[in-house]
Amino acid sequence: MVRQVRRSCRAAAGALLVTALVTTLVAGPARAAGTATGPATTGAALADAAAAASTALARKVPRKTLPAGVDITGVGLAEPLRLRATTHPVEVVAVVDQVSWLGRTGADKGPKAADLGPKFTVVVLVGEIPTQTYDLYPLAKGGPRVYRPAKQPDPARKDKAGWFLGRLSMSETLRTVGVPLERQLDTVSGGVGGGERVLPDDSLNPAGDIDEALAELQRLLLLNVGVMLVITLGLAGIALLIRRRTR
Repeated sequence: MVRQVRRSCRAAAGALLVTALVTTLVAGPARAAGTATGPATTGAALADAAAAASTALARKVPRKTLPAGVDITGVGLAEPLRLRATTHPVEVVAVVDQVSWLGRTGADKGPKAADLGPKFTVVVLVGEIPTQTYDLYPLAKGGPRVYRPAKQPDPARKDKAGWFLGRLSMSETLRTVGVPLERQLDTVSGGVGGGERVLPDDSLNPAGDIDEALAELQRLLLLNVGVMLVITLGLAGIALLIRRRTR
C-alpha cells in the first residue's frame, strides 16, 4: 500500500513538472507569433495581406527587373487590357503575383465548367514578347482557380498543364487593375490601386485575438497546476498518515 502511494506521489510530481514545462513552451512561441505576424483570422485579412505585399514588392523592386507587362482578356473586356511596368508597375506586379507562385505540377482536373464562372486570360510579356499564359477564374465555386495550359508562348518553358487554387485576393486584384468585376464583400480592396476597406479595422486584429487566446490558455494551465498541487499535497498527506500507522 505504501509503495502504491509513493508511486502515485511520484506520478503526480511528474505531471506537475510536465504541466509547468508546457506552460513555458506554449507561452513563448505563441507570444512570438502574436507579436510577429499572426495568422489571418478571415479571408478578408488574407486578401489584404496579399495586396499589401504586392504593393510593397512593386515599390522595392527596380523597374528594370519587373515583368515588362501583362495583357488581360476575358468576359466584359471589349479589347485586351494592356498594363506595362513603365506606367503601371504596381498593377503589373499585383497581377503577376497571382500566378508567379505556381508549382511545376497541378491537378489534372478542375471544377466543372458550370462552376468556374467568368474566365480571364493573363499573358505575361518580356519586352513585347509573350512568354507565359494563364486562365484565371476569380469567381469559381469553392474559391478562385488558375489553369496553366501546357502550351506556353515561350517554347523553352516545359511546365505541365494543371489546375491550381488561386489566391483569395484574385477577384479584387483584377477589379482594381481594370477588369469589370463586382466588388466582393468577403475580400478587401486597396493595396493595388487604392481603395477603402470593406471590413472595419477593428475586425482585422489577429495579434489581439492571439493575446486573448494566450491569456485564456495561461489561466487554464494555472488552474491545472493548482489542481495538481492540491492532489500532490493530498497524496503526500495520505502517505504520511499511512506511514505513521504502519510503524
